Amino acid sequence: MLQGGLLRLKESIHSVNPSERKAASYIIDYPEKMVHMTVSELAEASGSSQSAIIRLCKTLGLKGYQELKLSVAGDLQDSGSREDEYKEINPGSDLQTIIRSVSNNNIFSIKETLKILDPEKLKAAIDLIEKAKRIDFYGTGASQLVAQDAQTKFMRINKTCSAYADNHLQLTSAVTLTPNDVAFGISNSGETLQVVECVKAAKEAGAHTIGLTRFGSSTLSRLVDVNIELLSVESYVRSAATSSRIVQLNIIDIIYVAVAGRRYDQSLHYLNRSLTAIKKSFRLNERR
Repeated sequence: MLQGGLLRLKESIHSVNPSERKAASYIIDYPEKMVHMTVSELAEASGSSQSAIIRLCKTLGLKGYQELKLSVAGDLQDSGSREDEYKEINPGSDLQTIIRSVSNNNIFSIKETLKILDPEKLKAAIDLIEKAKRIDFYGTGASQLVAQDAQTKFMRINKTCSAYADNHLQLTSAVTLTPNDVAFGISNSGETLQVVECVKAAKEAGAHTIGLTRFGSSTLSRLVDVNIELLSVESYVRSAATSSRIVQLNIIDIIYVAVAGRRYDQSLHYLNRSLTAIKKSFRLNERR
């Protein structure tokens, strides 16, 4: 069943043009009516135009109006149970409420991302990483933690990669990439200046580029060769990105497992070598 139409609309509504926004707002407000309308009826009801609605569908990454209707209908059918909805954490919440809310919000963000995750874009990213001679991962703040996690994973299957925390080193590394390499920028907003500048430099050097951003148009998503989009809802009460980081890590895991699976025997060989080395050197009970 197609889903994610309403999610795509809500994430994109501020980045589309005014005529498309009229249609998007109407669909968000009256999804039950929209699923029974033709494109001309929606244009008239929303004060938009048929051409704007078709453009809106393309902006959302959908093939056309029929696919938009089906994805909205899927959302409506799935809305019967509200158990998994995002829940804001309020001042004074007790520990049990916080435990449930934080855990459910992370699960919710992963499930919502699955509704809009594009398998073709994922495959394109996996193809690029599998063939890459070298991979640079760029991120700042919480996204830098995701970049470091990616470096740790891919290094263990003998993929040459880096995830420098220092922005100067990131940029220095970016300009030395070649057409055989991949630059992977991670930014939930898609507007993080340091990440965009590094990806831009890598692209100018001839490297292939991949982005990981929230759904919708952004500077990074427009810049890269392949952009993977996610959905996350963040709490107002947080010290750092929470749900977005969990979803980013999940996407990295998907790509990593796919790449490792394509070269299973080789990956298993290097995983066993690194595990043996770590156990021998850093686990006390292994040294006795």
